[in-house]
Formats: sequence, structure tokens, C-alpha cells
Amino acid sequence: MTQTDAPTEEGVKQALRAQRIETPSWAYANSGTRFRVFPQEGVPRNPYEKIADAATVHRLTGVAPTVALHIPWDQVDDYAALAKHATDLGVALGTINSNVFQDPDYMLGSVTNPDPRVRRKATDHLLTCVDIMDATGSRDLKLWFSDGTNYPGQDDIRARQDRLAAALREVHGRLGPNQRMLLEYKLFEPAFYTTDVPDWGTAYAHCLELGPKAQVVIDTGHHAPGTNIEFIVAFLLRAGKLGAFDFNSRFYADDDLMVGSADPFQLFRIMHEIVRGDALRPEAGIAFMLDQCHNIEPKIPAIIRSVLNVQEATAKALLVDAAALAAAQQAGDVLGANAVLMDAYNTDVRPLLAELRAEMGLDPDPIAAYARSGYFERIRAERADGQQAGWGA
Repeated sequence: MTQTDAPTEEGVKQALRAQRIETPSWAYANSGTRFRVFPQEGVPRNPYEKIADAATVHRLTGVAPTVALHIPWDQVDDYAALAKHATDLGVALGTINSNVFQDPDYMLGSVTNPDPRVRRKATDHLLTCVDIMDATGSRDLKLWFSDGTNYPGQDDIRARQDRLAAALREVHGRLGPNQRMLLEYKLFEPAFYTTDVPDWGTAYAHCLELGPKAQVVIDTGHHAPGTNIEFIVAFLLRAGKLGAFDFNSRFYADDDLMVGSADPFQLFRIMHEIVRGDALRPEAGIAFMLDQCHNIEPKIPAIIRSVLNVQEATAKALLVDAAALAAAQQAGDVLGANAVLMDAYNTDVRPLLAELRAEMGLDPDPIAAYARSGYFERIRAERADGQQAGWGA
């Protein structure tokens, strides 16, 4: 389907067949809030078991063929062997996420720390992540920095931007010809006075300075209340600087809830801009990733539900009658234009998606299929012993 095509059921199905959603390894592990990490039965004990769970999600949904790793949470001795393990299970290793926020040295920042020794340590970790990308065949390196300050005068705001730029420049220079750097932003937390990459504009400015291998990541939970995220999507698509999404939902702050659970209409509006920009195709280079921590709900069913929520929002976006919308907009028909969007959003796309899954040889109801599969009962028994993986493990 193109922007000017009238939506057809077959066109919608064709686009959905090509959709790819990456799941995060850490979402299969134990997680919680700053107050408590809640253990669950059957949780993976190592990266190999996380990948096995991700492969199960892909088998049931058909659209989640890659799993993102977090280093050092998913550190192993042989990344090529880990990549082969993934391939043997029918998936592949995706984005490599760096971690420069949990080491005690990073209390005052990582790449923006006033101490050059700490900055060197943090940058070396990012370079190690590129080495891992070489071993796994991963395209993307995702960078999120908790760096910032809590009090006025604590550090030089401009100097911290210079330190950040220097580190990004060094890592960018290390990337291979088919690799990218994805820079994430976050409004606040854990820094509460200044955050060194607090918004899309800051991330965009740094990526623009670096060049075409540097792209912006939009985490849907990392904005101030009321932020028009679809505007950011449209702007970055127009500028050729949107590289990826971290999909989740939030009510108050960075809640990391299942995507589409807090505001499904927002997710639809975001996906409408993606369809409008012809950026849904894998060839467009946008990585649609989940970044969620399932604290109280079962891990694998929650991830399946998140994948289904993205699919539903995408299907509705594909049903927007672009020709009718453009005509109403050109005519200044405010109510008519809004009605075109609302008609698509209010369409129940679940029967269409169930039909599509059946055509793809999948169970029309992936969550019910998982419940019947016996997979949870098996991993609960197999993983009863040993140290469960969690944040930092």
C-alpha cells in the first residue's frame, strides 16, 4: 500500500505480513520497581533461555524474529555461539543495548562524568558493544544515558554536552559500514535537575552532527505529559533521522507498561504517521522494538499481548483512507478529516488479524495457543533451580 492507495483488506494484510517487531531479552527476566524486583516461576536463568522464550513468541506471532540484548546483562563468553543458538531456534539477535548506568563509577555520569577515567571506562564499554555487534551480526547499537545532575551548579552543563559529543563521535567512528548508532532520550530520572539527553531535539542535534549512521530512538514512555509524540515521529521521518522505537506505555512517568495499554489511540496516531511516511516496510530501516518490564504480569503472555497491540494499531493505521483524508484536509473540512481517522481507529481489526494468522499457518489466538502449548509448565519445571535472570543479571 502507498499513501494514496485506498485501503483494501489484502493490502492491509500484505503490509502486516511484512511487519517486524523486536522483543527485548530483559523483558523475559525478573523485573520490578525501584522498591522491589518480583520473582516469577519459569524465568530464564541465562541469555540462552531468554532467547528460547523470544523464539516461542515468534513462533506464535510470526512477526517477532529478532531479540535485543542488553550488555552486560546478557554477557556470554562466545557471542557467535549465542547467535547460532538463536538461529537454530528460528530467530536472530537484534539490537545491542549498552549499559553505562549501573556501575558505581557512574554515580555522577558515564560519558559526561567530570572524571576522565570514568568517561574512558564508559566509552570503552560502548566500543565493546560494537565488538559484540560484529560477532552477532547486529545492525544497531542503542545508547541510553542516565547522565545528568541533581542540583544547580553541580557541573558545567555545556561541558557535559562537549563530553557527550566526544564520546558519541568516537563510537560513531568505530561503526562498520552496515551498522548504526541509535540515540535514546529521556525527560528525567535518575537525574532530576538536568538530563544530558532529555528530549528528541537534543538527540536529533547530536545525530545530525554525527552523520547518517546516527539515528534517534523514540521511547514512547520518555516524554512529558501531553507531549504530541506523533509530531516528533513526523518531524524525524521527514528529516530522515528516525531510527527506532522503544514501545511501551505510561500513565505518570516512565512506567514501562505494555504498549497500547494506557493510550491505544496514541499508539494508533503514531502508527498512522509511520504509514503516512511509508516507513512501515523493513527496508525503511525503522526498528520497532518493545522496551517493557512486566513486573506483575506473566512474562511471555505479556510480550505476546504487546506484539498484538502493535499489530492492531498498525492495522487500523493501514485502514485510514488516505485519499479521503487528503481531500478533507485540502478542503479545510476539519470534522471530515477527523472522521476519516476516527473511522479507521474505531474499526475492530481483530477478525482481520485472526484471519491473517490463519493464512500464515499460525493459531488465530496466540495467547490461547501459548496457554495450550504446555511451554510454561515445561520451563517452570526445567528452571526451578539456579539463579534467575533479572535487572543486572
